[in-house]
Amino acid sequence: MLLNRFFTLFALFTLAAGWRASGADAPAFGEQRSASGVRHSFLITGSKTAIIGEDSRILWEVADRSRDGFVLPSGNVLVSHHREVREYTRDGRVVFRYQLSPENAEMGTAVRLADGHTLIVERGAQPRLIEVTPGGEIAKSVPLQPETDNHHMQTRKARKLANGNYLVPHLLAFKVKEYRPDGTVAAVIATDLPELGGRPAQNWPFTAIRLADGNTLVNLTHGNQTAEFSPTGQVVWKATNADVGGRFADPCGGQRLENGNTVICSYGQKAPDRPKAFEITRDKQVVWEYLNAGLTGIHEIHVLTTNGQPVAWPPLK
Repeated sequence: MLLNRFFTLFALFTLAAGWRASGADAPAFGEQRSASGVRHSFLITGSKTAIIGEDSRILWEVADRSRDGFVLPSGNVLVSHHREVREYTRDGRVVFRYQLSPENAEMGTAVRLADGHTLIVERGAQPRLIEVTPGGEIAKSVPLQPETDNHHMQTRKARKLANGNYLVPHLLAFKVKEYRPDGTVAAVIATDLPELGGRPAQNWPFTAIRLADGNTLVNLTHGNQTAEFSPTGQVVWKATNADVGGRFADPCGGQRLENGNTVICSYGQKAPDRPKAFEITRDKQVVWEYLNAGLTGIHEIHVLTTNGQPVAWPPLK
């Protein structure tokens, strides 16, 4: 286990160094700000699909908009586009792809699992979660219960848990559901609780991250807050715009770092002096932010390195 972790970290560190070199001649794309000198390299998906270096230069990009994505330990980039999931090499070749089934309308999740399968979610008339083999065959199919026919609002970032179940946010249901492989629901986290403002606050769950202690971190889009829930669904921590100087604006993707800080994407942020992504500590101090007035929104983020040090795989996002 420790040896595998070492080689993963070594591979990420080597790739990070290559990314910095490859982007040396590119102009800066936005600006990172941190009073303590924090600098990240990271993948963004959304209106732009790109890897941004610690110097804020674009190190890699593809033209298509995207919904979800990871940089794999190999250096390849796995991305969910509107109707297709693709794995790209660093020179832009597509080495894996899965196209949306004809009965559905769009995709929203792409995660490479430990066994080499790819976790994908399809939204539409037959909403489902699937695991796809490297050869493009469906190994598992799990029907989902989004409680709405509005396909775009059925789900967001689904993730597989260590127990074999799946964690799936359902926006308009105001619920994060944990599904068993047979499609039954093992547990539900409600996001329309009174202490979060109830349904009028429009706390639609977007990103749900299962933490090592069993708690679940959830970005609540439209409600403009992030909350952490206990295994029984109680709110044990939250951050709102009152805590972070108005930086929340339609929070979508996010990531929990090893130091306990949380990186949050503000997809709807249009103010030029407010960040498109920011990092907060447990005591709600903003220690890093990424500003880019020309960028229309970040759907999801994968932080790769911090001040030259690789972030361990797999990330909590």
